[in-house]
Amino acid sequence: MAEIDILENKRIVLGVTGSIACYKAIDLASKLTQAGANVDVILTRSAQEFISAITFRSLTHRKVITDLFDAESEDPIEHIALAKNADMIVVAPATANILAKMKYGFADDALTATILATTSPIVVAPAMESNMWANNATQENITTLIKRGVKFIGPVEGHLASGGSGYGRFESVDSIISGIQNILEQTTDLKEKHIVISAGGTQEPIDAVRVITNRSSGKQGYALASAAVSRGARVTLVTAPTALPDPPGATIVKINTAREMLKGVTDAVKDNGDALIMAAAVADWESDNQSKNKIKKTAGENTMSISLKQTPDILKAMSDEKIIKIGFAAETENLIENATEKLKEKKLDMIVANDVSSKDSGFNVDNNRVVILDKKGSKTELPLISKLQVADHIMDRLSELL
Repeated sequence: MAEIDILENKRIVLGVTGSIACYKAIDLASKLTQAGANVDVILTRSAQEFISAITFRSLTHRKVITDLFDAESEDPIEHIALAKNADMIVVAPATANILAKMKYGFADDALTATILATTSPIVVAPAMESNMWANNATQENITTLIKRGVKFIGPVEGHLASGGSGYGRFESVDSIISGIQNILEQTTDLKEKHIVISAGGTQEPIDAVRVITNRSSGKQGYALASAAVSRGARVTLVTAPTALPDPPGATIVKINTAREMLKGVTDAVKDNGDALIMAAAVADWESDNQSKNKIKKTAGENTMSISLKQTPDILKAMSDEKIIKIGFAAETENLIENATEKLKEKKLDMIVANDVSSKDSGFNVDNNRVVILDKKGSKTELPLISKLQVADHIMDRLSELL
């Protein structure tokens, strides 16, 4: 991950829009300023319904722009000066409304005019109700913006202002800053590279209604896909069933079983693949005699036996491919020993090991605590951080390998 020095003397335009999460932009502006950035804040009219300009001015020690037509401004075309001089424009929080206006090129306020006039990197951190995020109109807007080079950080799943829970929650400030650092340092370090990523836990049918699976949520694989897209890569995500929204900008291949994942990964790698990251939790076993119908309970019998056979080993199948190969080792004991053995056995360039027996990291949570090992013998231990931050670390290493 980039050092915080990358923010020193950088000019960041922080656009704050009318989401209830805009109070978190205060912390973002403060931390960016403390890191040495010159932060120019633009508040939309809706944002001013939640928060005042004086708060940001007190933290950034710079004028806050609230109107496209400010008669007292020293620069009559202030938005052009901001757009020209900015090292980055960050919209946080970004509402569904601002995403739609950005897609269609609106310039009806200071923020949209500055965005339209800039050639600097644009980063958005969305925050909205989950149905608004999932709406086809919003997703189409996001896809268009990503194609134009706009970078997305978040949102994440969690408690929402509506009282419900789902995707649309503002990403943590620390994760946003981490993303800003990486984008400033390596905006296009993976440009034109084809990265194939697998995610989720495969489902191996026992009968017509039951499957063998695991507790993987797919969150780490999806975070990897988002991180790779944000750094310019062409991404193919081969994913088992999850409850996650598709990462914008990635090509999605949906599968169920290990055999289907093998085909999906093989086909994607053969399409000029540069790297494969196997973050999926692929089932090791499948039924040896799958029933086409539901297996019914039999009166008087309290047990049932299932004969299992091994599923295909996807990484071993890729051993002869001339690509960078990164694996994951989800372990409950002997973490480093088991990961090292897998690294060598499957001829990997790098492996990411995590203890999935831990309650605060690993499966089905937003954070991870991992150890990264490579074939040269280096070992990097990461503390408990968000899965997006883990993904950024992995992309840093992948960029070096490529």
